[in-house]
Amino acid sequence: MAFKLRGGPFNTLYIDLMKNTAMIFDEDMVDIYDFTFDNSTKIDNRLIHVVNFRQKKYVTDPLFYGKLYIDAQTLALTNAKFYLNLDNKQKASRFFIIKKPKDADVLPIEAYYQVEYREKEGKWVYGYSRVELGFKIDWAKKWFNTIYYTTIEMAVTDWEKIDANQLPKPKDRLRPSIIMSDNTSGFKDPEFWGAYNVIEPDKPIESAIEKIQKQLKKN
Repeated sequence: MAFKLRGGPFNTLYIDLMKNTAMIFDEDMVDIYDFTFDNSTKIDNRLIHVVNFRQKKYVTDPLFYGKLYIDAQTLALTNAKFYLNLDNKQKASRFFIIKKPKDADVLPIEAYYQVEYREKEGKWVYGYSRVELGFKIDWAKKWFNTIYYTTIEMAVTDWEKIDANQLPKPKDRLRPSIIMSDNTSGFKDPEFWGAYNVIEPDKPIESAIEKIQKQLKKN
């Protein structure tokens, strides 16, 4: 089986809760989620309120549960860490599986999401996100199953304001249907990243941002 993840970098942008509010913050959120306060914390010497959320017991569709980190001074969402409820794996699999072999049952075993915002010029903007997914493939005529894991990270290295007429044309925008292994346009210059073409899996992407920024300025 060839495991391919559709969406690529689009997935890390889609979990931007403040842009795609319908993921959690829709009109029915009070009816389908329970919200509770957790112990407050401090991040970068700022007081942060922590709010837990979990779908109500009578809600049967797979929804999310996790923590929201809210800046006490500005009441802005600074961070969110959440999971997809996988109690009903058969139902949850419909969110992910587009195509599979007839003799295989593909079930999600992990779906973790994280999005962070950073303050810039008095506003909180998207800065980082991470998606961790795991799937188990049960073959009809095999004793052993196969497990796949995939992790996607995206970090913003810089921001700049542009005019409306500078927005990329639809054909140049990132499509939800893109599969990175099938589409490599935009990465044609093998020397662009130099020694930073690969980031070690055990190191957070933030640790490479400073080096990447230097490379961007050099180019």
